[in-house]
Amino acid sequence: MYAIVDIETTGGHASANGITEIAICIHNGKKVIERYSTLVNPRREIPIYISALTGISNEMVQTAPPFEDVAHDVYHLLNNKIFVAHNVNFDHSFIRYHLAAAGYELQCNKLCTVRLGRKIFPGLPSYGLGKLCRHLGIENESRHRAAGDAEATAQLFSMLLQSDKQNHIPLALKQNSKEQVLPPHLPKQDIEALPQSPGVYYFHDQKGKVIYVGKAKNLKKRVCSHFTGNNPGPQRQEFLKNICQITFQLCGTELIAFVLESLEIKRLWPKYNRSLKRFEHAYSLYAFEDQRGYMRLAVDKHRKMTGAIYSCNTLFEGRTLLLKLIENFGLCPKLCFIQTNTGFCTGVNGENCACQGHETPDEYNQKVYTAIDELNMALPTFAIRDAGRTDDEHSCLLIEKGKFYGMGYISHYFDADNLQQLKNYLTPYPGNDYIRNMVDNYAIKYPDRKMIFR
Repeated sequence: MYAIVDIETTGGHASANGITEIAICIHNGKKVIERYSTLVNPRREIPIYISALTGISNEMVQTAPPFEDVAHDVYHLLNNKIFVAHNVNFDHSFIRYHLAAAGYELQCNKLCTVRLGRKIFPGLPSYGLGKLCRHLGIENESRHRAAGDAEATAQLFSMLLQSDKQNHIPLALKQNSKEQVLPPHLPKQDIEALPQSPGVYYFHDQKGKVIYVGKAKNLKKRVCSHFTGNNPGPQRQEFLKNICQITFQLCGTELIAFVLESLEIKRLWPKYNRSLKRFEHAYSLYAFEDQRGYMRLAVDKHRKMTGAIYSCNTLFEGRTLLLKLIENFGLCPKLCFIQTNTGFCTGVNGENCACQGHETPDEYNQKVYTAIDELNMALPTFAIRDAGRTDDEHSCLLIEKGKFYGMGYISHYFDADNLQQLKNYLTPYPGNDYIRNMVDNYAIKYPDRKMIFR
């Protein structure tokens, strides 16, 4: 037995919106044998644009029952039935959420007439309910009203049942199918093509634009996890509505996947990624020449394309590094912006410091250049050699002088002890502290995979 459902709501996701109308057609596999329809008081304002679309106004629902008053009837109509709707995850998420709030736990199989329409009637220009019904000759005089759309969906479902020569409906209902949890516009083949290997995956919208990038130790398992559960929040609803294609890149290891994800988010700036968009260098160490010709060192907020000597996450980290350079190389704390008062210089040279003109710019600058050179020399250069995408290759990431240089794949037999030769096989990428810290931590955890270059 099938329960064909349509609802009208105050907005796009269940956790912050109410139901304004619900209609259910009970279908026995041949025809509709029972109908139920009612307006519902959502106990919140209906936005003007939704009233314009559905024709349901605040005045119309003012005397209608709230959902908890009809929950008993709705639950018993749906319980032990197969829940059918056009874009089923939308209707199911709303009804399940509001039934749960009323004390009812809905558990039932689902069928999506969008997905079934794509399979049983392939090649049509659109699978939206209105256009699909017009193409199939189904009349609907109450478009965007629950009863009219439920009745149209019931007629569509009857046609799907009659035309299902390849048994798509029974296959979709199999317990291990998982198809009905997928977004309505996402081909199942995209999921089937995913390997159980480390990699980076991309969600694309209808126009092919990347709207989300993720990394995974197991691509298939991670991607499928986006579509399980019953989160009624807006992000999952947006995923279900907008994901139309999935592509992926295989990576040899989870570390490569982590790094590539970070780089791809910066490159593509996908709509639904959040955390890694916010990551930036916080502070950097800079060198510049002042009007008197003295080289000045300063820690300041990081700015792109400004030739920073060294980047760090906190101002404290940057100042600590600068204090060490001052102490080790006899630099002036005033010329390094560590001492900002007008008193005597607290540097090792005291009153005879460069800031008082007792050292020429050439003499002082030589100490600054030496400090910078020593800092660069002290920064580590090493590679991580690890598993590849196939048995006959290795993955490789390179940190050069404390900065992420790039990554790639080398032959299983490649002797990677020559730095310049190794760089010829790697793709350079823009780095940041997030990537550097990931690689550093990985090297500490797996020292046997680290190759140090002197």
